Amino acid sequence: MRETTLDILGIGNAIVDVLAPVGDDFLSRHAMRKGSMALIDQAAAERLFQAMPPGRQSSGGSAANSCVVAAGLGARVGFLGKVAADPLGAAFRADIAAAGVAFPTPPATSGAPTARCLILVSPDAQRTMNTYLGACVGFGPEDVDQGAVRGAAITYLEGYLFDPPAAQAAFRAAVAIAHDAGRRVALSLSDPFCVDRHRAAFRALVREVDILFANEVEICALYEEGDFATAAARAAGEVKLAALTRGAAGSVILCGAERVEVAAEPARAIDTTGAGDAYAAGFLAGLARGRGLDVCGRLGSIAAAAVIGQYGARPHEDLRPRVAALLD
Repeated sequence: MRETTLDILGIGNAIVDVLAPVGDDFLSRHAMRKGSMALIDQAAAERLFQAMPPGRQSSGGSAANSCVVAAGLGARVGFLGKVAADPLGAAFRADIAAAGVAFPTPPATSGAPTARCLILVSPDAQRTMNTYLGACVGFGPEDVDQGAVRGAAITYLEGYLFDPPAAQAAFRAAVAIAHDAGRRVALSLSDPFCVDRHRAAFRALVREVDILFANEVEICALYEEGDFATAAARAAGEVKLAALTRGAAGSVILCGAERVEVAAEPARAIDTTGAGDAYAAGFLAGLARGRGLDVCGRLGSIAAAAVIGQYGARPHEDLRPRVAALLD
């Protein structure tokens, strides 16, 4: 087996987060319910983008967030996702590269514009989000960079991208390439809504990957079980390694007959957005370094706690001093 060039390669939705402060009157004028999340079409996205006050733009998306957090922990990280050859696509590329994540996917020169999540922050700190998926859902098998997958110790698949048939084919292609190269593949279920839409296909994919990430609601949805313990046992029977998060109750890691329970890191919950992404980042950063499951879970918990205790899906602080003893 040739040497790895990346510790982690994420594959997921490439979305530009555009965050701007607004007053409650702005939400009223645009008929938005404060704190809601909505999918919008291209025309609505362009109207809203023009109406918003100047804001901060950054690369976003679930797996992209995980990649940035893992890079911040010192891992060698790459990301595959589709953007268009437009200003927001350029903004995504520049931001994720600045975070230390390689992004070899070329921009699409035709079709839909770059995806964006327009995040409106009201004076009470609530976030109202409007997302246009645009180019990112056009990711297909032809966008899977074989060299990047073959060179990555772990390829990490984002469940949010699993909806379009082309993306499902891309996932299966990535799994085949990684396993042919003797590498591992991880999958995040991402959201119970995703699971409910494609349960049978997700079940089949879970049996093909090596590592599964899910929270309590998602794993119960996958197996249509009302009891976490039963759903977790079923996951352990179908995947080599399952890391299952339970919020304040910590996480449970299952690997064959081995069961490791990891306490949640203390944190004052301010915004839980991205906590699961950060957990996966910390866990995979440890796993790529050959750390034990208990250490991997602890790294995930530290990263998740850093995200929970602030606004935004990526830690504002440098986590490396806090995790140095666990990774060195």
